[in-house]
Amino acid sequence: MGLETILSIAQKPGLYKLVTQTRGGFIAESLVDGKRISANLRSNVSLLSEIAVYTLTEEVPLREVFKKIKEKENAAQTSVSHKDSKDALEEYFFNVLPDYDEDRVYVSDIKKIIKWYNLLQKNDLLNNLEEETTDEEE
Repeated sequence: MGLETILSIAQKPGLYKLVTQTRGGFIAESLVDGKRISANLRSNVSLLSEIAVYTLTEEVPLREVFKKIKEKENAAQTSVSHKDSKDALEEYFFNVLPDYDEDRVYVSDIKKIIKWYNLLQKNDLLNNLEEETTDEEE
């Protein structure tokens, strides 16, 4: 399972795994507590595979950012928490992605990325990052 089936739903904490689509929306399962929710088509939903981070030269797919964090942390949880200070988060993210656009990537975005990475790592969903990249290159 790759990032194509992982969702972020506005007004809902955490990440969700797409279970099935329905006529009026979809059913998703929380990666935090395993509870299922139904969401309609009007819900503001983002697929993680469609999210990118601004850099000074281009937009880097979130998958690539997760891969860089995974390499930095040797596939473990991040050394910083999403609750750490603004300076600590910015310094950590600068080490991961040195040319990120500080004017368009906010601390709230960095917090989300770190929180999402740790949640995916905890649920063992980061193993497919390399496979997805090679599939795209072919």
